[in-house]
Amino acid sequence: MTEPLLDHVARIQAEWARERPDLDVSPQGVIGRLHRVASLLTAQLCVVYSRYGLSEGEFDVLAALRRAGDPFERAPGELAAFTMVTTGAMTKRIDRLERAGLVTRRPSTADGRGRVVALTPAGRELIDTAFTAHMHNERRLVDDLAPADAGQLEQVLTTWLAQLEAPQAPPRKPGHHG
Repeated sequence: MTEPLLDHVARIQAEWARERPDLDVSPQGVIGRLHRVASLLTAQLCVVYSRYGLSEGEFDVLAALRRAGDPFERAPGELAAFTMVTTGAMTKRIDRLERAGLVTRRPSTADGRGRVVALTPAGRELIDTAFTAHMHNERRLVDDLAPADAGQLEQVLTTWLAQLEAPQAPPRKPGHHG
């Protein structure tokens, strides 16, 4: 009788169970697999981004600007918060997108010291095309699951994320106060 094939995480768990039988390694079954799934999914998503000459971070910036609605602009700090990167990392992304003609920077009309980053028409066209391809790619990946499993997984992840993540107020339109 042949032994069942173990996935990467199960092999790691078996090794730890052998080496540290005093520890419960069962959380690795969830955490380790989620981490591996996230890494593998990210690689699959980045294939589409690169098709449009974008890194994952650059795609995120353009998408955050596009979601802002007309006039498709946000402050750099707001973009950093939306994409969960430092302001230094955001500056580098914006610099590259500006050199590519996909965004512009200008002084804020609401705050004379602040800056605003806005999509150019070329940036809007690119993100609309890239986002369409991105959604087709995500559909392809989710379709590997049965619809009931995908729905159940979404519910479980939504519940867990709500416990891990600080609640966020709904995004406001740029220039709106209060």
